Amino acid sequence: MKKVLTILSIVAATIAMVGCDAFHRLSGDGRTSQGAPYEVIVVCKNNVWESPAGDTLRYALQRPVPTINQYEPLFDVLRVAPDNFKNLLERHRNVLKLLVDPTVENPGIGVQYDVTSQPQVVILAQAPSVEALTTLLAENSDNLVQVLESAERDRTIDFGKKFGAKELEKVIYEKFGVTMHIPKGYTLRNATDDFLWASYEFPTASQGFFIYTYPYEGPKSLSLKALTAARNKYAANIPGPSDGSYMTTLGEYEPDYRMMRIGGRLWAEMRGLWDVENDFMGGPFVSFSTVDTATNRVFTLDCYVYSPKLGKRNFLRPLEHLVHLVDFPTQQAE
Repeated sequence: MKKVLTILSIVAATIAMVGCDAFHRLSGDGRTSQGAPYEVIVVCKNNVWESPAGDTLRYALQRPVPTINQYEPLFDVLRVAPDNFKNLLERHRNVLKLLVDPTVENPGIGVQYDVTSQPQVVILAQAPSVEALTTLLAENSDNLVQVLESAERDRTIDFGKKFGAKELEKVIYEKFGVTMHIPKGYTLRNATDDFLWASYEFPTASQGFFIYTYPYEGPKSLSLKALTAARNKYAANIPGPSDGSYMTTLGEYEPDYRMMRIGGRLWAEMRGLWDVENDFMGGPFVSFSTVDTATNRVFTLDCYVYSPKLGKRNFLRPLEHLVHLVDFPTQQAE
């Protein structure tokens, strides 16, 4: 039995190697991967799928997306028997194989990219017994989610860099002094000296973001209270459907808040729900704020979704990835 290529216990190191040939990018035929974003094909026998190992995997992948005002799973999971895994299914964008084989000496999880199509991630979890596989999946559930989410994020990043909204990117650079790749489809809706709003409109949904800056006055400027106040000030520039209505942060629920590093830069992330003052609209939002040390100003990218009839996950996730498409000229780490 072949050994697993990459063990997820060292997932942080392997994710850093995504762009390297050493990280098992195998396909060179250029075939395009199939499947919807955040959809995972699980390949395993029925007795494995119906076992505690299957239960453990479903629990890991179908946990609710945080701060969305309805249940939506992290991933849509489809199970396929090994004998049926062929043709278009083999070219799916996200594949997770579960193998129980007594000849496996050591349980492990491995990752390969672009095996039969591009872009594609294929994960293999193998163990000598169902019990060992269950333990393996339970111990690596967060790593599995991280690898799959990183693959989806990288697809958004690649698309944004290849197929950008050039005119909108130019306006962002002129106003804020940052380079930002914006996928095609977004339209500039409004802009002032320190504020810009753009959206991608669908028949029954809206996917939008706004950028704003204001003076940095020390660490308190990145506190939850200060960021919420700033958000409400600038969100008021986004009108609602009726006269006198405008976007605000839903005050009944305090946003989730954390500090995180992206590309060496420190960002404050807020996740919560937005509302419309004097009308009835709302949905989830996520904002990212950092200090532009070149100008000594807080820079915020605030992303929101309005989708009353459709799911919100696949609208919100690509917006979250936009922060990875922001580059400050000085590239100073905070």
